[in-house]
Amino acid sequence: MKRSFWLLVLAIAIVSCQSAGKEVSEEMADTGEVAVDSLRYEGEAHISNIRQLTFGGDNAEAYFSFDDSKLVFQATNPNWGAECDQIFYMPVSGTDGSQPPLLSTGEGRTTCAFFMPGDTSVLYASTHAADAACPEAPRTLNGKYVWPVFPTFDIYISNLQGEVIQQLTDEPGYDAEATLSPDGSKIVFTSDRSGDLELYTMNVDGTDVRQITDSLGYDGGAFFSPDGSKLVWRASRPKTDEAVKVYKDLLAEGMVQPTDMEIYIANVDGSDVKRLTSLGKANWAPYFHPSGEKILFSSNHHSPEGGRPQFNLFAMNLDGTGLEQITFDSVFDAFPMFSRDGKKLIFASNRNNGGTRDTNLFLADWND
Repeated sequence: MKRSFWLLVLAIAIVSCQSAGKEVSEEMADTGEVAVDSLRYEGEAHISNIRQLTFGGDNAEAYFSFDDSKLVFQATNPNWGAECDQIFYMPVSGTDGSQPPLLSTGEGRTTCAFFMPGDTSVLYASTHAADAACPEAPRTLNGKYVWPVFPTFDIYISNLQGEVIQQLTDEPGYDAEATLSPDGSKIVFTSDRSGDLELYTMNVDGTDVRQITDSLGYDGGAFFSPDGSKLVWRASRPKTDEAVKVYKDLLAEGMVQPTDMEIYIANVDGSDVKRLTSLGKANWAPYFHPSGEKILFSSNHHSPEGGRPQFNLFAMNLDGTGLEQITFDSVFDAFPMFSRDGKKLIFASNRNNGGTRDTNLFLADWND
């Protein structure tokens, strides 16, 4: 469900009409010659040497292996036989447009893959056990943009040959959005087993399940800090009677409305919860900088009122101060993740899509 913000852009935005010839930034090399980073927008000082890794379809949520040599991601691409999101992996050099290896079963809908220790298996959620077909994914209900919360999602581990080797959850309802702690010992995920969408942690074998959040509203898309002591995530917190009713009514129908979310941080046991943003609109897809001192996230808070939604990457300190815009695409940048060594940033973007609706993956050098 993390990736569904791409659908938000499609549902309520006009896709950028810019072609492959984008506005670019130029840097003077030591030789005095002008070096052109053709996939970078002016102002994107923290990223350079941007390389496009996928070419067509809807690709998102790419995450590095422990040794930084591989990427696991989800994609919808009929040319690959993926009519709805399936899990693939590729080397960090990309796909050259060819189909990468499929890690999920090819049935149902999947989301949120993450490498397990040793880089020989991956964690992901799937609906395949309930139905081989792609489940219907409504985008609107009564004029409201919504995400479906499929109750048939469960969390699995697959080897790199695409064979499911373990099922970690079997509770009724939604279990998904799982990511792994840096030391490979804990998993954080979102579940509605309490009647609300909350964060939980568990051991990598599915034992010792613990509820981390308990406030009304959607809690999801969580990641561990580099030292494993904290969690950062996105959350909605309906406060008015009307907002609470809308949230509960939608959840009863297996849906949530993702257009009002902020970034939160807490200790890994759920203590010391702090709200980091109060920007309004949709703030989501947070990820820790490898230093543990900053957080990158995607936001459309800066979009003109009444205009086209514009999602860009921003950075902030752990207390929410020091907000800085990182990317300057006119449509959509999201799902940032750093390599373990902190030298590379992977993200999903609508840049360089030739005016199509394709969302591709891009790898950049990170410049502090």
